[in-house]
Amino acid sequence: MAAETTPGTPGRRAFNRLLLAGTGLAALSACTPEGSGLTPSAPASTSLTSAGNTTTASATPSAGPMPGSPTATAPPAPAPPTAAPAARHSLTDPASPWVVVNKHRPLAPAAFVPADLVQPRVRLATSGEAALLNSTTAGAAEEMFAAAAGGGVVLTLASGYRSFTTQIATYNRWVNTEGQAAADTASARPGYSEHQTGWSFDIGDGSGRDSFTPAFANQPAAVWAKANAHLFGFVVRYPWMFHEITGYYYEPWHLRFVGVEAATDMNTRGVATLEEYFGLEAAPAYL
Repeated sequence: MAAETTPGTPGRRAFNRLLLAGTGLAALSACTPEGSGLTPSAPASTSLTSAGNTTTASATPSAGPMPGSPTATAPPAPAPPTAAPAARHSLTDPASPWVVVNKHRPLAPAAFVPADLVQPRVRLATSGEAALLNSTTAGAAEEMFAAAAGGGVVLTLASGYRSFTTQIATYNRWVNTEGQAAADTASARPGYSEHQTGWSFDIGDGSGRDSFTPAFANQPAAVWAKANAHLFGFVVRYPWMFHEITGYYYEPWHLRFVGVEAATDMNTRGVATLEEYFGLEAAPAYL
């Protein structure tokens, strides 16, 4: 899972239980669970998009209705890619920007540690190892955060790298509090977390409002990131209503670096998940 949230958080617990009970997202309410750098040139068909309500990206849908609102519906299924992209990067090497980590694809080695962890020059809402990213992701994050700030939108780094040891403790807290079945919907098992690769991080907006809940999708930081993150090489790794493919419910705060080319291609073609983009099987549950 992406977010290092606290086991027992009422909103997040209610969100998972409602889904597990089959009651549907429509029943949910809205209360469920500084940067520097040069801005890359946007492709001719795209531009940075405001987080306001009246502008949207030409190639990117808006954040849409808040999950649980009366008008919130499942998005149409994206057209599948005609073919998986050429394997220019490994899908299994944790040091690769294209590594796919999910409930069917654990890290190898399980206790992998990125060799180039650094603290990005961005606004932090965390400390310690969680303030670290691998150097490539950190550089891209610095550019993205600076571009957002230039548009009047605050992004904060809320949770970055998470070691194997930390993931053991995090997952066990969930199991001890909620039981293993619930833990597996909210926290990755040790060795199965994208955060351990250094390619992923969670964002906030500095206010704490709706942090690590589906309602964060309507906050300016999430709206801006959804519309513009691909220009810097990031995708929203766990999109709305794709948990049967990714194995995790909607996390609008969790961004994953895959490179500008791949992220822009996914955005242009409407491919929502890395599993679909790379032609991999869905991973809704552990094997």
